[in-house]
Amino acid sequence: MAGVGKLLKQAQKMQKKIESMQEELAKAELDVTSGGGAVAIKINGQGEFLSLKIDPELLKEEASLVEETLLEAVKEAAAKSKAYNEEEMSKATQGFNMPGLM
Repeated sequence: MAGVGKLLKQAQKMQKKIESMQEELAKAELDVTSGGGAVAIKINGQGEFLSLKIDPELLKEEASLVEETLLEAVKEAAAKSKAYNEEEMSKATQGFNMPGLM
């Protein structure tokens, strides 16, 4: 049973790391630009969009170009946030090894 106690302590320690990391991810701000800077998006490490800025010159373009540029910026921001989140969370769970599950 000593192994179970050690495992529980390890799990509690990892839980605290994860909670702390989630707070840090919420504070982290990532900047993404698209269309040569025509679209600027700020997103946090949890995937929450914080701001969107569009260069007024872009709005003078054809609607399909504006839509494509916005969509690419949103996709890039979401991917960047997801990659950042996964990288940071892997740091929090690093070294935790539950026998029989991993």
